[in-house]
Amino acid sequence: MIRSRTLALAALSLCLFSSLSLTAQQAEQIRIDANAPTTPFPHFWEQTFGSGRAILSLRQSYRDDLRTVKNVTDFKSVRFHGIFMDEVGLYDPDATTKNPGLPPEKVQGAGVYNFSYIDQIYDGLLANNIRPFTELSFMPRKMAADPNQTQAFFYKPVVSPPKDYALWDAMITAFAQHLIDRYGIDEVATWNFEVWNEPNLDFWGGRPNIPTYFELYDHTALALKKVSQRIRVGGPSTAQAGYVADFLQHCKDHNIPVDFASTHVYANDTAKDVFHTDEQIPRDVMVYRAVKKVHDEIAASPYPKMPLIFSEYNASYSNEPDVTDTTYLGPWLANNIRQCDGLTESMSYWTFSDVFEEQGVVRTPFYGGFGLVAADGIPKPSLNAFAMLHRLGDLRIELENDDALATKSSDGAVEVALWNYAPPYGIGAAYTPPPANKGPDKSFQLTFANLPSSAKVELLRVDDDHGNAVKEFDAMGRPRDLTQDQIKKLRAAGAMSPAEKLRLSNGHLQITVPPHGLVVLIVK
Repeated sequence: MIRSRTLALAALSLCLFSSLSLTAQQAEQIRIDANAPTTPFPHFWEQTFGSGRAILSLRQSYRDDLRTVKNVTDFKSVRFHGIFMDEVGLYDPDATTKNPGLPPEKVQGAGVYNFSYIDQIYDGLLANNIRPFTELSFMPRKMAADPNQTQAFFYKPVVSPPKDYALWDAMITAFAQHLIDRYGIDEVATWNFEVWNEPNLDFWGGRPNIPTYFELYDHTALALKKVSQRIRVGGPSTAQAGYVADFLQHCKDHNIPVDFASTHVYANDTAKDVFHTDEQIPRDVMVYRAVKKVHDEIAASPYPKMPLIFSEYNASYSNEPDVTDTTYLGPWLANNIRQCDGLTESMSYWTFSDVFEEQGVVRTPFYGGFGLVAADGIPKPSLNAFAMLHRLGDLRIELENDDALATKSSDGAVEVALWNYAPPYGIGAAYTPPPANKGPDKSFQLTFANLPSSAKVELLRVDDDHGNAVKEFDAMGRPRDLTQDQIKKLRAAGAMSPAEKLRLSNGHLQITVPPHGLVVLIVK
């Protein structure tokens, strides 16, 4: 009996030792040398954000969310559709008959163009130290060859070509001249002017779509440059990383000015649409693959140094609550930054806010909206992920790991992002609460060289239990309409969790990250 018990205890000890050894072996070993060579690491992922259409920027909720995201990312510009739509009121050739009191010499210019709302839109951005990334769209109804040719969005933008390009050219000229008169050429020369939006989809009604888009681009670019050669203009602003090589070749062949190339991609785009193959490309590499594709196309083009801007990207284009509302976004974003660094001048996340109406008026929070801030000013986990990654430095320390980024700041601090990527919990557009068994945690064993062996560490987290308003929303039963008390609770639940204060132990630190978890360490 004693012998059996001894054998049992020995077997248990061996099992425990094996388990501990296995855990130690499974911990990912990362060595970070603070004196290692670095490369520039501009924060290309947070320079520009997309947003709902132009007119929404006059809303208080839009401007509140703008300031919220500006505060945590210090982003520089915002891109939206629809600055030429009728609701903004720029173009109305019949307006002269509505202003009989105008003197004859004022009638022509003052009657056709009305810059009142445009000025309020741009003034509001600039007052918050945010510049417009100026997408030139959509067609004013009275300028359209077919005013009934509209896209399916809730606000039904007119996507027809102009009935007369002389009218379009005159509007572009007047628009550019007005901006320079109001803000000065030194300011306007820092803006990007992008011609139209996704002309290879149903946002452009010309046929065949790409050749007629090139005609639109040619007229627009030449009209802008006629006002000032310092205005930056580019395109083709295509969906699915398409037609950039064709666009640049067209500009070269016809001597058309171009200052940057822009295109879009989403992580759930298909390989058939982006690469014209039958591959099954996972969501965590699709954006990188598309960015690399266009980067290489530009390198082989007549303009190998042309700046590349992905003026729309996200983990989903299709309102998937399990993707854009949840902690999934943190590891996906960090991994995308790791992969795309050095391939593009900037990437504009679509969007900063759920003040957004492409699919109609928002009916409930956490419906899979694109924004970092849900309705009623409720922060999503994605806002916290952006806030944490903003803390990374501007010099990158090369690592061989696929789930870590290391950077250095000018003050000597070292920053490390760690994540545990896992696919979304649910499938498709339906939301699925996190399962009881979410998957394995990931352990990291960090070793720091050329830093004080007991240096102070600030640790930030976002995961299912930190900075996650969706957990509280689930506990409420996911109500469609919120009370004021529920809004307060969700805002509190979605706030960034307080930083943990740690110290290195003889230059070492062990961190565990759960599935869908993102951690950022700042080593002072």
